[in-house]
Amino acid sequence: MTTDLDAAITRAFREESGQVIATLIRVTGDWDLAEECAQEAFALALRTWPRDGVPAKPGAWLTTAARHRATDRIRREAVGAEKLREAAELNATPEPERDESGVHDDRLRLIFTCCHPALPMEGQVALALRTLAGLTTAEIARAFLVSEATMSQRLVRVKRKIRTAGIPYRVPPAELLPERTAAVLGMLYLLFNEGYSASAGTDLLRPDLSAEAIRLARLLAGLMPGEPEVLGLLALLLLHDARRATRVDDDGTLVSLEDQDRGRWNSTEIAEGTELLETALRRGVPGQYQIQAAIAACHATAARASDTDWAQIAGLYRELARFVPSPVVELNRAVAVAMAEGPEAGLELVEKLTGSLPGYHLLPATRADLLRRLDRFGEAAVAYREALALAVTDAERAYLSGKLAEIS
Repeated sequence: MTTDLDAAITRAFREESGQVIATLIRVTGDWDLAEECAQEAFALALRTWPRDGVPAKPGAWLTTAARHRATDRIRREAVGAEKLREAAELNATPEPERDESGVHDDRLRLIFTCCHPALPMEGQVALALRTLAGLTTAEIARAFLVSEATMSQRLVRVKRKIRTAGIPYRVPPAELLPERTAAVLGMLYLLFNEGYSASAGTDLLRPDLSAEAIRLARLLAGLMPGEPEVLGLLALLLLHDARRATRVDDDGTLVSLEDQDRGRWNSTEIAEGTELLETALRRGVPGQYQIQAAIAACHATAARASDTDWAQIAGLYRELARFVPSPVVELNRAVAVAMAEGPEAGLELVEKLTGSLPGYHLLPATRADLLRRLDRFGEAAVAYREALALAVTDAERAYLSGKLAEIS
């Protein structure tokens, strides 16, 4: 029973914390207060749910509890009638009001606030991962390859900037959307990826985050229906999500793309994603998310692994590198080249990336796989051990351990 209760509270935190914090930020205008009161609400749940049971609507319960905590804090710190009036209004606010954008969603507003052009890009991403994805400061620090103290200071600075600059908590009017679109799309992509391949923890997948990213991308597509990159991102998320159920086996071990049961892929999401991609491409304005969606479509529409057009995928990655020049893109292109032209051609490209991705376990993991396919088992074992030391989820470690065992 205790295990079930712990699981329910953990699930509620993962699924509801972003909404609770976003709502508290809207009604208080104070990021630190919102986070602290949300934490207090979850602490209250730990004390009361074992006695009273898990509420039918955990999110609503947590939001109410957090708002009461915020009201109490404001009253305790109130100086004069104005502060008391604000506390009363906070406790009485029923539902979010529509702003001038017409968007009625706290989390989408929060993303646009995080993506204000006055904020540094790394601060935007870190703050969104903290508030929307519920990642700890330590987890975000690992993602950015910096110390926890450095990331903590970065988060403090960006929240202070929002407060001192008076950055409004809203989706901007239509004429201001373009200046934030790229950052918002990047934020949604990161949010989805944290759900699709978690940066830490026992589970590889966090379906709640992936579903939330898709929901917000749909809202954004409704807000900006003429923007091809918005449609491209939504297509990309759907095409990736279509394969989610087959990415791990019953034991939670990662299943490689070639070994996944394609009969279990979500055909509805594949059809919708493909249609969205075609609509975006017809606009004649290519971009990174449309290209990534085209790559995902090559995989999703291949009936068998052997039917995959790896040469086309390699060409798409070459095109993607024009928009996003990065060693990660080059690593993915190397994999496609290896599948199209053979492991030696792929390994040659991988070796050029040595030292360019410190701490990124997929570089030694890819190198290990190519060495294994070339029957260079001793070198492959060394590379697998290097990847194991860097892997951050149990599912990935189990997969790599299995491959190491095969050649040992």
